[in-house]
Amino acid sequence: MRSSLTRRGLLAAGSGLVAAAAVPALSGCSSLAAADSDPETLVIHTQLGTTAPGSPTYLAALDRFREENPGLGVKNLINGDDLGQVYETSRLARKEADVVMVNLYDKTLAWTDVDATVDVRGYLDDWGLRERVLPAALSAWTDDRDRLRAFPYFATNWPVAYNRTLLDRAGVDAIPTTGDELIAAARKLRAKGIAPVTVGGNDWTGQKLLAQIIQTFLTQEEARHAYTTGDFGSRGARAGIEYFTTLRDAGVFADKAQGLTSDSMTTQFNTQAAAVQSAMSSALAKIPADVVRHTEVGGWPVAEGAAHSRPTVIRAFTLIGFWISPNGVRKIEHVEKFLRFMYRPDTVARFVTEAGRDMALRTDTVSTGFPLVAAAQRLGSDVSQVLLPDVYVPPSATQPLITATSTSFTRGTSPARVRAALESAYRSA
Repeated sequence: MRSSLTRRGLLAAGSGLVAAAAVPALSGCSSLAAADSDPETLVIHTQLGTTAPGSPTYLAALDRFREENPGLGVKNLINGDDLGQVYETSRLARKEADVVMVNLYDKTLAWTDVDATVDVRGYLDDWGLRERVLPAALSAWTDDRDRLRAFPYFATNWPVAYNRTLLDRAGVDAIPTTGDELIAAARKLRAKGIAPVTVGGNDWTGQKLLAQIIQTFLTQEEARHAYTTGDFGSRGARAGIEYFTTLRDAGVFADKAQGLTSDSMTTQFNTQAAAVQSAMSSALAKIPADVVRHTEVGGWPVAEGAAHSRPTVIRAFTLIGFWISPNGVRKIEHVEKFLRFMYRPDTVARFVTEAGRDMALRTDTVSTGFPLVAAAQRLGSDVSQVLLPDVYVPPSATQPLITATSTSFTRGTSPARVRAALESAYRSA
């Protein structure tokens, strides 16, 4: 897979990274002066620290780490969705942070290839931390050249949340497990003025649900091929697209879903304006207690002839990892202290109990304060797992796929046009 970074000329493999005239100006960004050259200061670049789930726990953990290591300075840099761009810009100036906490998605897929970050497999083994990591997480973070891109940390379950009270009010007796049952439930909900399935059809949440539904008729190998190559012409992919458009045009999704975002989706479900949402575990953890009490989790209903015999969910282990930069290699003894601290069972347990996070690490701690997160973990054989496409989609196709998603959620768009929009996202890459 060639990197979009390489194509843009921002990063170059072989000789490390080189500056280019195409580097965008980032207003308000201090990344170019972010990394501390002091060898006794560890610089961490993270998305945790604002409203992201787990931020208070992370900041408290950082305070404990400072207390336990009084001679070591710690600088914490925080960015949101622009972290990838900010990090790349700072790396071009050789002023990048020592450790980066971010998911495996879009830009970050190329970082190890272009020497923006280093293979951490040797460190994982040398520090005796391999046994702390779930085997599936190690596999997910390993690239096709057997390099471990980062130390795995957060995972996620992505089930479907059903508001039992709203379903009962509409006369829906059971959680839908088939497409026909879902369509029938949607009609009853609409008759009561309740939106059926809310989804951010204009952002990543819609993209993930669309991918999940398309995979109804695909094996994992077939799904991997489709999302790696952008070829949605197989019989299974076409059947999945047709299944999606059938559900859409039957009124299963909330009105004007093509314009909704993840924020509007969660607002609709959390305020009980909608009965169903596809919700990753961090979203489940934020559902209000009065809604949690009558919410059940399950999978996405399947159709006759599906490749899956049970409703589907997405499970992924690539939500947040600890990446080590070339600057971090120069302070590797400090990085080791930090990673050992973050991998400690007591630190991991607090993310589970305080923030309801799913972890890519072994832990016996249960999310007792987040019952829907725990319920999703217990689904087990009641559901079938489909792929999270993020690690297969070429970085340059990621944003075009969001546009294709909005087109797909627009009622009346034919299956052929949905397929064309998806494949066009890859051709424009």
